[in-house]
Amino acid sequence: MIFAPPASPPARVQVVAEEFRYGLSRRTIEAGWAIIELRNQGEDAHDLRMRRVGGKRVYVWPLAQPGETVDRKFKLLPGTYRLTCAVANHSELGMAATLRVR
Repeated sequence: MIFAPPASPPARVQVVAEEFRYGLSRRTIEAGWAIIELRNQGEDAHDLRMRRVGGKRVYVWPLAQPGETVDRKFKLLPGTYRLTCAVANHSELGMAATLRVR
């Protein structure tokens, strides 16, 4: 009997939102399934938008109030992903980050 190798667990990245910045628990992950967690440790509500540079799909997390955490699971292709906050002018104030998927 032949058994398939176990599937790799999804990569995990925590994105900590504060006024007006994101902190990533890691900046590079392997392509494939990933769980991206938005954790709002700020005083304002924040959300998360993620798009691969050159890609069209926008991955969206809902608005997280202070103290809230929201997870999303996606299958990511290799590339550079730009993370931004779409609330008011937060991204213009520097609330952006980069995640590399190899």
